[in-house]
Amino acid sequence: MRVLMAQPRGFCAGVVRAIEIVGRSLEKFGAPVYVRHEIVHNRHVVEKLERMGAVFVETLDEIPDGAVTIFSAHGVAQSIIDEAKTRGLPTLGLCFGSQILGSALCGHDQVFRRATCEVGYMALDVTPEARQDTLTRDLGRQVDMFVWHNDEVRAAHPDMRILAHSVDCPNHIWRYRDLPIWGIQGHPEVTADQARAWFEDSRKRLEADGADVDALKTQAHDAADAKTMLRNFIAVATTHSWRRDKGEEP
Repeated sequence: MRVLMAQPRGFCAGVVRAIEIVGRSLEKFGAPVYVRHEIVHNRHVVEKLERMGAVFVETLDEIPDGAVTIFSAHGVAQSIIDEAKTRGLPTLGLCFGSQILGSALCGHDQVFRRATCEVGYMALDVTPEARQDTLTRDLGRQVDMFVWHNDEVRAAHPDMRILAHSVDCPNHIWRYRDLPIWGIQGHPEVTADQARAWFEDSRKRLEADGADVDALKTQAHDAADAKTMLRNFIAVATTHSWRRDKGEEP
């Protein structure tokens, strides 16, 4: 029998980025950063993150209000999202996370498979309502970020407030009712350097979805305007924690 050794990688691109997000969160916010369920089923990776200050928990009750929290790369159960909604916990879903939130909060039919992939840097049109929203109030008429999705959250639902859209996707940024729960289909978290490495690493998949990888690497930027949404979300979470500490309702 002949055994061929593949070039070592270990994890899919999504899990690699999830591990990086935990590391970057620890660098930015300091320890502890809470992770609901082990980010990946690999003891060496988990123990390394624990030494850095990550705290892995199994229930939301173990997480202090307002703490920086990351859900497992494998997604979360409906009950976890329901509990977060009931407690009014600030929640932000990016890309697949936005789809998970849309499905859990508004029904499984709220997410559907697109006929074609939407991929590339997109100038998203910001709705008038977004200018009054806590998350998106610092955006101009448009916000530019990288998007890559074959699935999509429908725009038509009475509990969804649409905050931004593209020509080809009517729901890129949304909020659930008046609760501190938002979904962003794109990737405001990615910097230019991270994007170029990601694009090259995912070249075959991107090209299969119709992207020009070399053009994307040239276009890569830090999405500075989009990152205002991340800063605003952190401010919401911090305010939530402070008011809980004072015994007030957020």
